[in-house]
Amino acid sequence: MPDNSADYENDEGLLADFDEDDGAARVWNLLWLINPGDEDAALAQFDALRESLGDEVDPEAGDDWLWALCEVIDWRAGFRVDWKDTASFVTAIEELSARWNLRIDWGGDLDDEDFAAELDVPALMSTAHDRLREHGYTLWNWNTGEDTYAGWIALSRDDEAMLALCSLLGVEVRPGSDPF
Repeated sequence: MPDNSADYENDEGLLADFDEDDGAARVWNLLWLINPGDEDAALAQFDALRESLGDEVDPEAGDDWLWALCEVIDWRAGFRVDWKDTASFVTAIEELSARWNLRIDWGGDLDDEDFAAELDVPALMSTAHDRLREHGYTLWNWNTGEDTYAGWIALSRDDEAMLALCSLLGVEVRPGSDPF
């Protein structure tokens, strides 16, 4: 996995000294990727995740950490919506994009019933992915194995790192242009 630690300042000692094979270190790196430029948010989410899991962040122990992560980052650095809940998906992506002062052009007026009737979450996800790429971000979604869509946004320059890291974590991810 590429070392992207040079992309982030560590003036306050926020980067923990982990063994690179440590599962908690991998989760920490994921939080860094999905909170670009926001060390405080990454640290707060990592602390909340550790608290939720009883201080044991171990991706090798099953999927509990991923669902706990989903709860910790929901609407802060990630999203999780029902497969047919287009309104919540749009609101979540707009909230997440606002962190970088970005607005998504959905290709039409979402309040127009004729336009909105043709949309589903995968189509909206693909549109959001394309619009975010124009600004250097990638919308990711992971395979929940359920009737939900979940994911996060990271810098496009970290695409390879995201794929490698998620592979190490056992999380199947795809860009938002190819929803599960």
